[in-house]
Amino acid sequence: MSNPSIEQRLAGVRERIAAAARAAGRLPETVRLVAVSKTVDAAAVGEALAAGQRAFGENRVQELAAKAAALPGDCEWHLIGHLQQNKARAAVQDAAWIHSVDSLDLLERLDRIAGEEGRRPRVLLQVNMTGEATKSGLVPEAVPAVVAAARACANLSCRGFMTMAEFEADEAALRACFGGLRRLRDEVAERCGMDLPELSMGMSGDYEIAIAEGATMVRVGTAIFGPRH
Repeated sequence: MSNPSIEQRLAGVRERIAAAARAAGRLPETVRLVAVSKTVDAAAVGEALAAGQRAFGENRVQELAAKAAALPGDCEWHLIGHLQQNKARAAVQDAAWIHSVDSLDLLERLDRIAGEEGRRPRVLLQVNMTGEATKSGLVPEAVPAVVAAARACANLSCRGFMTMAEFEADEAALRACFGGLRRLRDEVAERCGMDLPELSMGMSGDYEIAIAEGATMVRVGTAIFGPRH
């Protein structure tokens, strides 16, 4: 039996997203699929594009820039990996969304560069909900102050939060992580009087649980493009 095509895998993921949204009492269109194309060649991304996918996620700025140059301009590029300060300008030039703002310094740098470049990226604050030392992200206690600073940024739009669950976590741990981010968002939005509609959480192995806990963006790669080599 032949392997399913990227178009078929994409259709399967979309069906599962829609089913998970309905099970949570939500409309399927309230969940955006970001197809994680890191390490995948431009031809494979082109197949997903031909199947109607527009939002693609990359971990590295250099790889995002190369694909943005090679593929049609209607792709919406999301930087989802850790962003070093010295790569901030390149990120602003090519990414419509930056999911991994993990410090006040980086936020302020992106705001300044966006003004210089005449761009207005949408950003998400990355929050470390699991307390793992190996993960980037703001500690939850630091989030309100960074959101308050984001409110004053003239050249970017802070739209919400992003997190990553522990690798191979059980369902209870996943729900604690994703539900915890949703509750944090709700508290901070109310405290700061700011609209923070987006929650980027959930990957190939856990996106249905993330949707149940309120994800508005899921970052799915392996389930669409197959295992990374």
